Amino acid sequence: MSVNSQLEGTDPSVLDDPHGELARRRALAREGAGPERLAKIHDSGRQTARERIEQLIDPGSWYEIGMLAEPELRRPDRVTTGDGIITGLARMDGRRVAILAVDATVLTGTTAPVNMRKQNRLAEWAGRRGLPLICLSDNDGGRLPDLVGWRFSGVPFDFRTFLQSPEGCATVPHMTAVLGPSFGDAALHAAMGDFVVMQRDAAVALSGPPVIRAAIGEEVEAGELGGPAVATETNGVVHAVVDDEAEAMNAMRRYLSFMPDSAAHPAPTAPPAPPAVDGGELAEIVPRAPRRGYDMRKVLAAIVDADSTLHWGERYGRSLICAFARIEGQPVGVVASQPLQRAGVLDVPALTKEVGFVDICDTFNIPLVFLQDVPGLMIGTDAERAGILRAYEVLVTRLSRASVPKVAVVVRKAYGGGHIALGGRPVRPDLLLAWPTADMGFMAPDTGIRTVYRRRLDAVLAEEGQEAHDALAAELEAEWNAEAAPWEAAANIILDDVIEPETTRAKIAAGIEFAWPTGPRVTAAGC
Repeated sequence: MSVNSQLEGTDPSVLDDPHGELARRRALAREGAGPERLAKIHDSGRQTARERIEQLIDPGSWYEIGMLAEPELRRPDRVTTGDGIITGLARMDGRRVAILAVDATVLTGTTAPVNMRKQNRLAEWAGRRGLPLICLSDNDGGRLPDLVGWRFSGVPFDFRTFLQSPEGCATVPHMTAVLGPSFGDAALHAAMGDFVVMQRDAAVALSGPPVIRAAIGEEVEAGELGGPAVATETNGVVHAVVDDEAEAMNAMRRYLSFMPDSAAHPAPTAPPAPPAVDGGELAEIVPRAPRRGYDMRKVLAAIVDADSTLHWGERYGRSLICAFARIEGQPVGVVASQPLQRAGVLDVPALTKEVGFVDICDTFNIPLVFLQDVPGLMIGTDAERAGILRAYEVLVTRLSRASVPKVAVVVRKAYGGGHIALGGRPVRPDLLLAWPTADMGFMAPDTGIRTVYRRRLDAVLAEEGQEAHDALAAELEAEWNAEAAPWEAAANIILDDVIEPETTRAKIAAGIEFAWPTGPRVTAAGC
């Protein structure tokens, strides 16, 4: 008798021993597709879904839901227990979580209607009861023939509910680990994740190579299609890459340590720790010369608690740093220029990354800290064709609506739209500070005088020669620099204060403390 015929209850002895039948069904579900299929998973260097769950959760905390599920279209010749997805509740580092783990041993983990119902059921539970949702992804997309014809239109794939909190309930953190091929429906887990970590030999894409080959005739390997280089550097779907599954689990633990259970709760705090670099070194870390490069991560090290930084999307939009960290034990989301990458200019990937990061921080009650050393927005034909105008509009609109505390510090220079994109006055920061060496304005002084005074300079060059032209340019640039210094901005309450570099950490901490309203430090209500 086949496994599935047992599960369908065709054996008359089932009627005589229902308790034994329950034990048999549960045992079969735990076995997945059997030793041969499990061996194939292990030979590929991957773990099974149940092994991954055990590695992630606190021992003995697993409570499975939907173990006895079966697909609508069952295959007598194949094991279909659980319908390719394992769902349940557990504790991770003592906190309650909901877990979806693709079972690649059963029907290669492909997605079908019952599979989706299990996912939706767990996501609804997580959203209604405020449990972070974790997806462990490893499958080849949708399952045929379960999705052929009218069946595809009827799948329970309502985007108001699929992996979403029920209407009226606070949003919960959503983490995804891409641990193998993740195509089609599985790729949506990554697209919808707040934090997505990917194993180095995995791939994530809308369609897998076989579908692409059949549909458009393109021959492409999985890694070329959606491997880490594409997912982290080109499209930005993935936020971190790791070497193995253990690292992936640890990365999700670190991310969750910054997140509340839902948007209705304050973000968790930790014991305060001093920064790794003394704040007195900040003035030396940042060069006075506006075009000299340096690593903004060294500035972060002198402001945030030691060993508290978790970068988010580090390989995408590299001219901008987005990272979770702590200041005096309090969680913060840091958005900072990176002068080592394209001088810190903000292009479409950088702006797009910032929108996603700001949205997470504002949703989950994490204050925003901006460190500005930005020459402006990327301009030119390529930037316009890439959609710089739209990306900028989306960002500044989202920033202006963010209700968590926002503190911005002009570290060296802040020009044009880049200043606004990093917490400038038009997006309503609670506190806008600058170092004494800061330089602010519509554009860099040398570019500004060539733009504003071009005709006058050209006339002097034609009538009086190069020496007179250079003398006038130097005079105009000196006047421009005087206007760009922080003193007039502070005099007119554009800047709230000009501070010494070594006081930056303390000023940010105080600004955040006084920016929170009285009561729970949250910006949203629960169900």
